[in-house]
Amino acid sequence: MPGEVSARIVPGLDGEPKVQIRVDLGILQMNATGRPDGQRPNNMESLLEYHETRLDEAEKEGRDAITLDPDECRELRDEAVQYYHRYIALLTLDDFEGVVRDTTRNLRVLDLCAKHAAEESDRSVLEQFRPYLVMMRTRALASQALRDEEPKAAVVAIDAGLDTLRAHYAESGGTQAFDESSEVQVLRGMRDSLVPKLPVSQTGELQARLDKAIADENYELAAILRDELKQLKDHP
Repeated sequence: MPGEVSARIVPGLDGEPKVQIRVDLGILQMNATGRPDGQRPNNMESLLEYHETRLDEAEKEGRDAITLDPDECRELRDEAVQYYHRYIALLTLDDFEGVVRDTTRNLRVLDLCAKHAAEESDRSVLEQFRPYLVMMRTRALASQALRDEEPKAAVVAIDAGLDTLRAHYAESGGTQAFDESSEVQVLRGMRDSLVPKLPVSQTGELQARLDKAIADENYELAAILRDELKQLKDHP
């Protein structure tokens, strides 16, 4: 179907697992871990790690921070596209840990370019993708929590993602942009679907029953429930 992602994990000729995605002109195959195309630029796992290492070394040696020229920024963007294709595939395969890994990694690319690109255009061009990356990472975190039967942890992850997006839009687009963001709507919809499934605490359930008993003027039951509530609070 158009717009659907068809992906699978297969063993590679080198014995390592590969991610395969069916595209219009055939099949795209990537490594399941490390850089998707299997290359090791400058004998590092990725260009991102290479430049991060350069920054760390400059800081330790007390040198001025490095700057990234336009070609280096372009290469980082091209590399990030590889990870984008992989995390989209991994999401369809319910590999949520892999999605968190790759989206977190691409957010580091945005941070690196925003802080160290020599040209303003290279510092800002990737920022348009930050909300999408935050949303995808949050979805994966929440989905992993749900798979672990931890709905409360899923809601906490979603709230943290929404807070991150709120801070981003406060800096760049304002409250209206936050409310109108499609990424925000996705996370809010996911949160709304989860809240009714959260277990009601024993204290909360007793309080609700107490309120109803008082409303019904069932004071004998209300007294019993009030005692139970007091015991719970005294012995958490």
